[in-house]
Amino acid sequence: MSDVATRDAYGKKLAELGEKYANIVVLDADLSGSTKTGVFAKKFPERFFNMGVAEQDLMGTAAGLASTGKVAYASTFAVFAAGRAWEIIRQSACYPNFNVKVCASHAGLSVGEDGASHQMIEDIAIMRAIPNMKVFVPCDGAETEQVIEAVYHLEGPCYVRLGRAKCPSVFPADYKFQVGKGFVIKEGSDVCLFTAGFLTGDTLGAAAKLAENGISASVVALASVKPIDEELISKMAKKHRLLVSVEEHTVVGGIGSAIAEVLTSRSPAPLLRLGMQDEFGQSADAKILIKHYGLDAEGIAQSVLKRLKEV
Repeated sequence: MSDVATRDAYGKKLAELGEKYANIVVLDADLSGSTKTGVFAKKFPERFFNMGVAEQDLMGTAAGLASTGKVAYASTFAVFAAGRAWEIIRQSACYPNFNVKVCASHAGLSVGEDGASHQMIEDIAIMRAIPNMKVFVPCDGAETEQVIEAVYHLEGPCYVRLGRAKCPSVFPADYKFQVGKGFVIKEGSDVCLFTAGFLTGDTLGAAAKLAENGISASVVALASVKPIDEELISKMAKKHRLLVSVEEHTVVGGIGSAIAEVLTSRSPAPLLRLGMQDEFGQSADAKILIKHYGLDAEGIAQSVLKRLKEV
């Protein structure tokens, strides 16, 4: 599959699933052109609901439909889905464990010019903290399509983090996403780079730059953030000198924190957490921002080389 934004893969797959499963309903908050739920709406207008700019109503109605046996995919920008509607998701979808699949687009720093107000960098933290909620961060089009179908079959609420910018395809043709499992994209021996979502391509680029400096790096994709692959993380901790998490999310409560929780309870090991260092973003082109915050391939590699001198 060529480079594609995960939101585009979501819209395409959702329309395909509508053909297979008659109990799917889709809801949006007047952003279906951007979230790509408009693809489903054109094919199945009787199963699509535009709730307007009313994110709490969006999630509450999705929960109500799920209570009748529907599988409700509810979409809007991540800053509204995870932020403005958080309490409704907690009370109306997660507490009763309803089949509400929150698919949130425009997440992370890569929203770029939309600025700090729309760069949702806290959603993984606040969503994975809710009981019953499962959290997924696919990194390319192929993985997104598999995640979108996988959450249909999962009982209870799910949060899928999607992005606006195009992502490179990183998986082999026979890749199969599994809930609760990570995937080793590249095998190495010195450091292990864990990542998910938009920065996976830059993380692979960082591994190549580390190789130029004599450092052998593994790269692991962790699309399933909750549940997380504790066995694989523990295995990598025993095999490498240093573990590194890379994410376009605050380091407070994100993927790096989830890994640290596993390490603390199972296999203590040095962990470098790269991401937003407890600060808001700025308005600029996505590539400029990623570089500014040291999350491009060169920035990741330099941070790893610096940390390796200390372990």
